[in-house]
Amino acid sequence: MYRYLLFYKPYNVLSQFTDEDVSQTNRGTLKDYIPIPSVYPVGRLDQDSEGLLLLTNNGRVQHRLSDRRFRHPRTYWVQVERIPDEAALNQLRNGVVIQGYHTRPALVQRLSEDPPLPPRQPPIRFRKSVPTSWLEITLTEGRNRQVRRMTAAVGFPTLRLVRVALGVAGKKHFTQIRLDGLEPGQWRDLTPTELEALQQL
Repeated sequence: MYRYLLFYKPYNVLSQFTDEDVSQTNRGTLKDYIPIPSVYPVGRLDQDSEGLLLLTNNGRVQHRLSDRRFRHPRTYWVQVERIPDEAALNQLRNGVVIQGYHTRPALVQRLSEDPPLPPRQPPIRFRKSVPTSWLEITLTEGRNRQVRRMTAAVGFPTLRLVRVALGVAGKKHFTQIRLDGLEPGQWRDLTPTELEALQQL
């Protein structure tokens, strides 16, 4: 029987069930939170990123959602140093060059207020003399540390990164799977509506 779980990955937790680096003793793994055997994450979130992680034992769905060719949108709330101007936002929207690769166009907007997120543990380190701002960025690809590299490329380093939504384009309609209602470290099974979208892939 296939299982589909939505997990709110906390900061300093690896997107895997075991930590091969025995020298690291202060970071968690999925095994600390997910008691369901034989499910695996769809894609990954870096250790220093937080938010939505989908897990399943359905290899076909895992491949469809994590392969860049299928362009499933992923939405992030991103706290950056300083206040990006419209020119910087347009650079992100049009794509920037990172490590010799030109990123795909992205949806980018500056949030007018801080998003409703729980405080990060431990808190981010920021400089009192430097303001920060929040962006909402939606990508249709997921390269390694892409959001952090994109904001750094336009001069606004990322301080905190939280994935809040995953878009699933089925044959009949588009569904957004969101983190709503979960706290860091919590997980739930997908709803019937979310499952229906996945089964259309």
